[in-house]
Amino acid sequence: MHENKTKGARQATRRRFVRFAAGAATAAVAAHFGGRHAFGASAPTLRVISIPGRPLPVLLAETQGIFARYGLNVHVDAAPTSDALRDSLADGQADIAHAAVDNAVAMVENSRADVVVVMGGEGSINELIAQPDIHSIADLRGRTLIVDAPNTAYAIQLKKILLSSGLRAATDYQLFPVGATPLRLQAMRDHKEYAASMLGPPASVIARHVGLVSLGSTRTVLGPYQAIGAFTQRAWARGHSDSLVKYLAAYVEAQRRLLEPASRAAVLELFKQEWHLEQPFASETYVLMQGRVWYQPDARFDLEGFKTVLRLRAEIEGQWKGRAPAPEKYCDFSYYQRALRMITPLGH
Repeated sequence: MHENKTKGARQATRRRFVRFAAGAATAAVAAHFGGRHAFGASAPTLRVISIPGRPLPVLLAETQGIFARYGLNVHVDAAPTSDALRDSLADGQADIAHAAVDNAVAMVENSRADVVVVMGGEGSINELIAQPDIHSIADLRGRTLIVDAPNTAYAIQLKKILLSSGLRAATDYQLFPVGATPLRLQAMRDHKEYAASMLGPPASVIARHVGLVSLGSTRTVLGPYQAIGAFTQRAWARGHSDSLVKYLAAYVEAQRRLLEPASRAAVLELFKQEWHLEQPFASETYVLMQGRVWYQPDARFDLEGFKTVLRLRAEIEGQWKGRAPAPEKYCDFSYYQRALRMITPLGH
């Protein structure tokens, strides 16, 4: 009975995501073909997949002509789940992924995919968001908590936070996979039996305004954590190095503009169009963005934050017999360094 109910809930929330993503995909396709018309067949088209939602720097780079200036067409799709994102990159349906970089580690270690992280982008300011009747982590004992996938990224954050209070997955609570952050927020609003989940902005902002409660942030409990970054297959990067460098340069330039106070009106409009945020959610999310903890300046990679990612995977998932490897195994920032040299003369 419970299984059928939770399955129905997951299908309903995914239908909502599909309706939202359909509009986003239509806009991306329009931008894609518009770029082809402007540059002709010689302009490379990069296929980007991301979670949760489409990256704001990508959208800003599109709307403000930054990709066009670098001679790129970019087609971006939002994945409903991290499983879908990883499959898309592994199967060659996407060239570049933007997601929590623990997904890249999982691809290397669990699927033997030869992927590499090429850029940072965002730090984690996730919060453990719970139903109004939950007053402490101890109150989560015996409850169902929802995640994207149960063994990557923010689910591992969740397990660590609960383990710090003596609660163990499968023994003291159950995990149920629902999908991306917007899906989890909606699922918690629709189904009170889903006691808690890890949510980041803007979902965490909305959650507090609609009566859900925060039991703490990852920044406070776990310290620095490298969250969303860009990763790709090594072979694709080698074969398309010029396009990759231009893409990273355009992304960094767009992220710089995203954080400039002069871009506030444009950013708030992106919040409205892409995330459907109205006041006061938009203003509160914008303040978080300006804090330089969520969006990392120049989309830099936080090496110490990545060490946290690896340490948690080793501890919570038992990877590498509990001893995290060197971060360099999963990273190649030579393309990023070339990109920085390309955009420095622009004076941004």
